[in-house]
Amino acid sequence: MLNKNTIFLILSIFVPISLVAHFLAWNSTIVFITAGLAIVPLAAFMGTITEEIAVVVGPNLGGLLNATFGNATELILAFIALKEGLVTIVKATITGSIISNLLLVMGFAMLLGGLRYKEQYFQPVAARLNASSMNLAVIAILLPTAVQYTSSGIEETTLQQLSVAVAVILILVYGLTLFFSMKTHTYLYEAGIATEEELAAIDDAESSSKPLGFWIVLLLVITVGVAIESELLVNSLEEATSKLGLTSLFTGVILLPIIGNAAEHATAVTVAMKNKMDLSLSVAVGSSLQIALFVAPVLVIAGWFLGQPMDLNFNPFELVAVAVSVLIANSISSDGKSNWLEGTLLLATYILLGFAFFFHPITEGL
Repeated sequence: MLNKNTIFLILSIFVPISLVAHFLAWNSTIVFITAGLAIVPLAAFMGTITEEIAVVVGPNLGGLLNATFGNATELILAFIALKEGLVTIVKATITGSIISNLLLVMGFAMLLGGLRYKEQYFQPVAARLNASSMNLAVIAILLPTAVQYTSSGIEETTLQQLSVAVAVILILVYGLTLFFSMKTHTYLYEAGIATEEELAAIDDAESSSKPLGFWIVLLLVITVGVAIESELLVNSLEEATSKLGLTSLFTGVILLPIIGNAAEHATAVTVAMKNKMDLSLSVAVGSSLQIALFVAPVLVIAGWFLGQPMDLNFNPFELVAVAVSVLIANSISSDGKSNWLEGTLLLATYILLGFAFFFHPITEGL
């Protein structure tokens, strides 16, 4: 039976295929699909290498490293799209990553875990704290859009300045959440941390004795690989999605987050099926929080420096989708236990939103 590591190894064949497709100027759709498939194993390898470095440098610095590099693939992909001026795609990817982690990942984890175990349990206090943090994230990304829609003739520069101010606050909050979970209130997260030691056994992988320098060099090489594949994906995106009959909104909200988060998705579902729901939820919800409190603000600030009009003024329908996702995810996780039906409800919500984004027309303001 194939495990997720074997699948990622098989998918790595698309790295050279995508490069050949690009240099031989094959159809843009082929380049787009092969580059997307190539990013999946590279993201998985990046996560594995980061964990190896975390083992070498110790739990405190290692935890910070994992938190910082947890969504490195999405950040690289979004940064390249931002550099190319695809601001709509970048915003859609941000909201799509939040939605996919809360609904798709948690949904599959609770469903497949619930089919093996009648009920699964996790820390309700940590779940409520994460819910409060996600509520703050929704408020933060809602405010610039609300200001834009309730003001007449507001300038883009003013909106961007507001977004930068909000971004700074969110990054500060993200730093405080790391300090809270890793320093002052680690006992609330001990169940999730303890199971990380068992994750190696789940993946049938032992920690390597290779030196730190080896892993750092390998991480840099993989990061360059992700950047190259992201460049191929972004450059072929508009033409390929047009040929496939997909809108930029659907591509950004549904397709790109699945590509960037596939490795984390597999990990969350795998540990849930081993009855490790604390770790599973920490992967899914933690990834959403990192996107909302760190990745999105960093992209806003990066857009400011790059001269790109990147702000937190989102498409209203994207905000509705995020709010709905946060609402149902918080409702289901608040009691500290889950079952297969709750996972089905999350997946059904994701499918409904997916259909809505697929049929959502492209508007001029998008």
